[in-house]
Amino acid sequence: MSKQEPPVVSSNAVACCSPIAVRPMDADQAAAVAPMFKALGDPVRLRLMSMIASVAEICVCDLTPAFDLSGPTISHHLKVLREAGLVHSERRGTWVWYRVKPEAFQHLGALLEISAAPTVGGTR
Repeated sequence: MSKQEPPVVSSNAVACCSPIAVRPMDADQAAAVAPMFKALGDPVRLRLMSMIASVAEICVCDLTPAFDLSGPTISHHLKVLREAGLVHSERRGTWVWYRVKPEAFQHLGALLEISAAPTVGGTR
């Protein structure tokens, strides 16, 4: 196996990595997105979100047994995800069914998308 040459680095390059966003968020955008990140910042909620996102929809009765937590605690975490705008819920009889809100994740994904274009001096 041959040794790879180190990448050529422009003398004009300012940062080693592309910025996360194309432009800085304004206050309203940050206020809209922060609750989503806050909700996903909890390990239990992140696991719940992963379980919900892995299927078209899932019943709370299938989520609760995966955790060593009480039903009310799981319900609280699901309420936080719902209030953050990450999931839809629908009551069917005695159970509540959850599904991902795709538009929320499209919004978060677009925010986190890293441009393939290198930046020079903070511009694209």
